[in-house]
Amino acid sequence: MKVLESIVVAFSMYSKIPMPHIEWNKENMKNVLCFFPWVGAVAGVLVWLWFRVSDQLGFGVMLRASVAVLIPVLVTGGIHLDGLLDTADALSSWQTRERRLEILKDSHAGAFAIIVCCGYFLAAFGIWTEAGAEDIGVLAVGFILSRALNGFGICTFPCAKNSGLAATFAQAADRKRCQIVLVIEILLCIAGMLLIDPLRGTTAAVAAVVVCLCCRRMAIKTFGGITGDIQGFFQQICELAMAYVVILQ
Repeated sequence: MKVLESIVVAFSMYSKIPMPHIEWNKENMKNVLCFFPWVGAVAGVLVWLWFRVSDQLGFGVMLRASVAVLIPVLVTGGIHLDGLLDTADALSSWQTRERRLEILKDSHAGAFAIIVCCGYFLAAFGIWTEAGAEDIGVLAVGFILSRALNGFGICTFPCAKNSGLAATFAQAADRKRCQIVLVIEILLCIAGMLLIDPLRGTTAAVAAVVVCLCCRRMAIKTFGGITGDIQGFFQQICELAMAYVVILQ
C-alpha cells in the first residue's frame, strides 16, 4: 500500500495526470524519488505513439514536431519549464548568492526568462522537425533517464537551502534505498538505449551524464547547492541536449 501511495505522490507532484487524493506523510514520501522516472515513461510512450500515429496519418513535420515538444509539457504541467525560467532569471542577475536564491523563489518572470523560454521552444521545435523514426526509441527512453538522473541528484547532491521542493523530498527520502533504485533505473535506461541503437544510445547517455555533472557544478558554485528550480533547469536542458545529439546523427 505504501508503494502505491508513493507512486501517487510522485505523479501528483511531477505530473498533471489525475491521481487520487492522499495525505502526504513521512512513510509514503520515503520512496517517491524512485518513481519520478515513471512520469518520464508516460511522456516517452506518448511521444513514441504520437510519432507512430503521425507517420500513419501522413502529418507534416511541423505538426509532428509541435506536438512532440508539447507532450512532455502537458504531462508535467510545465513544472520543470518553470524551473528553467526561474534559474535563467537568477543566472542572468549577477547578484550575490543570497539574492539569486531569492530570485528563484520570485513568481514573476523577468525579461531574460522570457527570452530563454522563446529560445528553448525554438531550439526544441527546430530539432524535432528533423527527427526520424530511428531516433524516437532512444529519445523515448531518454525521458526516463533524465528523470532518474534528476532524482539521483536530489537525494545525493547538497541542497542550497533547507526549504523548498528539492529539500523537502531530499529530507523525506530513504536516501540509500532511493540511490540504489535510481542507479538501477539509470543503468537499465542506458542498457535499453544501447539495445535500441548502440551509437545513438551512447551519445544520448553521455550527453545526459555530462549535462547532469555540469548542472551540479553550476548549482554548487553559483547557488551553494541544488534547488527544485535548478533540477527543473537540468531536466529541460538534459532533454534538449539528448534530442540534439541523437537527431543530428
